[in-house]
Parts: sequence; C-alpha cells; structure tokens
Amino acid sequence: MARNGEAEATVAERSTATSPPTDPASAAEAPDAQRSRGEATDAAEQERPAPVPEPAELHSGHRLAGRYRLEECITRLDGFSSWRAVDEKLRRAVGVHVLPADHERAPKVLAAARATALLRDPHFVQVLDAVEEKGLVHVIHEWLPDSVPLHTLLNSGPLDPHEAQALAGQVADAMAAAHRENLVHLRLNPATVLRTGPCQFRIRGLAVDAALRGIESDDPQRADTEAIGALLYAALTQRWPYPEGVYGLSGVGGLGRGASEPLLTPDQVRARVHRGLSEVAMRALTNDGATAASEKPALTTPEELSAAIAALPRIRPPEPTPSALPQFRQPTTYQRGSMGGGQPPSAARPAVPAVSGPVPPPLGGRWGTALKVAVSALLIAALGLGSWQLADALLKGDNSQEPSPPPEPDSEQNADEPAAEPLAVSDVIEFDPEGSGQNPESAPLAVDDDPSSFWHTKNYYGPGFGNLKAGLGLILDLGEEQEVQSLNVEALGDTSVEFRVAPGGTTTPPVDAAGFTTVDDATGSSLTLQGDEPVETRFVLVWLTELPQGDDGNYRGRITDIRVNP
Repeated sequence: MARNGEAEATVAERSTATSPPTDPASAAEAPDAQRSRGEATDAAEQERPAPVPEPAELHSGHRLAGRYRLEECITRLDGFSSWRAVDEKLRRAVGVHVLPADHERAPKVLAAARATALLRDPHFVQVLDAVEEKGLVHVIHEWLPDSVPLHTLLNSGPLDPHEAQALAGQVADAMAAAHRENLVHLRLNPATVLRTGPCQFRIRGLAVDAALRGIESDDPQRADTEAIGALLYAALTQRWPYPEGVYGLSGVGGLGRGASEPLLTPDQVRARVHRGLSEVAMRALTNDGATAASEKPALTTPEELSAAIAALPRIRPPEPTPSALPQFRQPTTYQRGSMGGGQPPSAARPAVPAVSGPVPPPLGGRWGTALKVAVSALLIAALGLGSWQLADALLKGDNSQEPSPPPEPDSEQNADEPAAEPLAVSDVIEFDPEGSGQNPESAPLAVDDDPSSFWHTKNYYGPGFGNLKAGLGLILDLGEEQEVQSLNVEALGDTSVEFRVAPGGTTTPPVDAAGFTTVDDATGSSLTLQGDEPVETRFVLVWLTELPQGDDGNYRGRITDIRVNP
C-alpha cells in the first residue's frame, strides 16, 4: 500500500511541474484530480485488514450484567479473555468469556453459544447465558471446580483400559449427538476433556472455543473424529500422536503429510496396551500418512467411532491393589484366650531357639528313674512346707503389719468436669490485605459446624500464593473482648496456619497482618493452636501462609471448621 501511495505522489508532483500554473484548463481540472486521488486513497484504506480490537480493560471485581463478578483471569488471547467468576445472584462459580461487541468474531461467538445452550447433553459443560451489553459480549458457562483435565491425569501415567474405553465411548457418543444438531467442536484436546469422577468425563468449549479462536474446517466431522482418536491414543500411551507434543505429552512422529514412516500403533509404543482399543484409535487417526494395523475401514464420523467402541468386549475394571484393601481387625483379648489382659500368645510363649544337630534321646534307665523320683520328692516337700506355713498364719493370725488404708479418692480429680463450650463468633470477615478478595460470601461456612461446607481461596500456581502475597485468612469477631486460650482449625489438605490476635481494647480489626500478634503456628489438616497463657482479645485472625495442592494441580486453601476455645 505504501508503494501505491508513493506512486500517486510522484505522478502528482510531475503533473504540477510540467503544467503551466496559469493554464485555465489545468486549473479547472485540478479539483477532479484531487477528487480521484481521494477516492483512490479511500479505496486503499478499505483494503487494509481491520485491526483486532484490544481486549476490554477488565479486572478482578468487575461485574457483568450486574451479577457476574470476575475473580481470576484464566486466558487473555487474540482480543478476548476468559475468567473464573461468581454468579452473585445464585451464589455459584461460573466461567466467563468476554470480547468486544465490535470484534469480528463476536457474531459467531454469540450464535455458537446460543446454539450450544439448547443442547442438553450431560457430557458437555453447559452454556448458561450469552449476552451483548454495554459494548461487550459475554458467554457464561458452568464451572466445575473438582474436575481434572485429561492432561493432568496423564502426567502420572496412561489410563487403564477400562477407563480409556469409557473416555473414548463417552466423548464419541457426545460428539455424535452434537453433530446431529449441526454443532462441531474443532478443538478437542487433553485440556478440553475433563474427568469429573471415576470413568466420568465431560467436554467443554463445544462450538464456542472454535468461534473464539476463528478455527474452521472443510470436514468438521472428520476433524472431530480424528481428535477423539488422538485422545484415545494419548490415554493408552501417554503420548500425543503428532510430531509436536502438547500439554506436557511428548509427540510421536509419523502422522502428517510427507511422513517417511507410518505412525506406531499404541501397542507398539507401550507394552500391554489393549489390542482392540489400539486398533480403534488407529482407525480414527487414519489420515495423511497414518495407517491402521488392520484392513478395516477408517472411522470418519463420531457415530462410526462410537459404534466401533461399543462393539468391543466390555473391559473389566482393574482389581484393587492390596494397599487399597481394608485392614483386618486385630484379635481381641477374648479371642486370644486371656481374659485378664495378658500378653498375646507370641509374647506369652517365647519362641524356642532352634537346635543344630541331632536331638538327644530322652533320659532313661536307672539314672532316669532316680532323677524323676528325686524331683517328685522335692515338689511334695515344697507343697507340704507351703501348706504348713499357710495354716500356721491362719491359726495364729498375723498382726505384725496393719494394712494401710486405701487412699481416699480425690473428688476434684475424679469429678466429671464438662468440656468448656467454644466461644461464640458474631461475625467472620475475609482478610486479604494484599489482594482483591477471595470468596467473602462463603466465609461464614468456616464456623457453621458442618464439615461438608467450607470457605476456600482462589487457585494459585504455588503453595506460597504464587509469590503474589504473604498470606490471607479469616478474622473472627467475638463481639466483645474475651479470654482466648486456644484455636481448633480443620482444613482440607495440609495447610500452614498462624493463630494471631488483635491487641486488647481494639474495637475494629487491624487493616494489615502486622497489626495482629502471632500466638502459635502449625501445619496440617487438623490443628490445635494455643499460646503459653490465655490472651484478652476481641478479634482472632486465622492466617494462612502456605496452601496445599489440589487434584487439579492448583494450590488453594479450604477451611471447614474453626473453634475458638476459652
């Protein structure tokens, strides 16, 4: 475009230099020349590609549609951003995609989201809302906090055949149902398939992910089928069946145009791979150089792939390992035959040491008989002497030693003292002085005496809050200044916790962690924190300094119960 502009400028300068300035005809033609040059410039500007709109300036705490509060940015790419958010109306976590309304892909994203919302298949992460408002398009979808992406599962090894069959069958069934409604994915990979439970999988991003990224395909059914085959290949081998690896999985050469060698089958990559699943994966991947191990035709649609998996014999789940079996209960005292609390047989009857060499024969002959008679005589004499002493003591009485009276029981020690009730908490305040907040609406769940409910933090990429802050926690307001002795904290996972208190006489909690005094600290999932002596305070701070790692690889703190003891 710059070259065309320079040429126009050169022509204009040449015409100005050669044409007499006093020529009336030239003067009359000048406006027309200027108009033609302006039209050419407008046409050149129209040919320029429209710039990609910049992502909207959003931040944690921003609200969309008056109810969706953005919490954590997950993706920021190509003019759109993806967030974890909270639906303040229904008090639940949701996922949000946001892009400018004037983005060239905005109409396709809206259409894809609204079409996907009508597909009520439980194998897909559901789209909940799709709205254009105040210059922004936002798509709201389910958020599954306890799900695990497939690539995270494969980091520890391939799936067992039973679960790999469930994965491929469920994904193929779901995509077959979506294709019947003219919906395609085009971005099936180990990050968009989630395990929500044993042998239970769900798919996120149907149609919407491709619309956000501008992904298209001339044969979408074949593209989705090959993607399912790649997922099955990865589940069986812990390898990605393309030269370039993805999501921590190493690639395998041979699949692609111009490949010198065919792709190795899963049972060639790893030993003891299920032969039937290996064949199905190769039939789905047969494309541009990869060939199946048999002469069966390629699988070109999810429906064909689903039928091929269903035709396989049912694969049984693996047998539980011995470490997973319940431990047998040890024999009780009654079973040991010792009602008096004696030692077990192994302790009561010590093992007889082994004797090397031949065992000597029993003692016989005259010497043996004489020894037996002598031993018997000694035993009879001992019994007689013992009986005579016992009878003499009973007849004469033994008053030389008066038995000491038993000690009187200590009434103070033996009295059943009821356990002290925990102090009442009038309010729970989330305390995040170096951040924008975590989940303040769930803070009261930490003191509701219900172990199934909890307050939790955001996800972080390290135990130390991703080096973003020194800590965060909960402030317990006791309503008035009281004497506090100890603190019980129950958490999910080993969490590092500090027991801190505000200074005596304080009527409002300090604004930073340094305003509290540390009483005790510990790490674990069931903690008892206490100082050397009781402290007078109104505000108790449960301060988290390190977080445990969850099953999804992220680090987050979850507090199920807190008790403040007098």
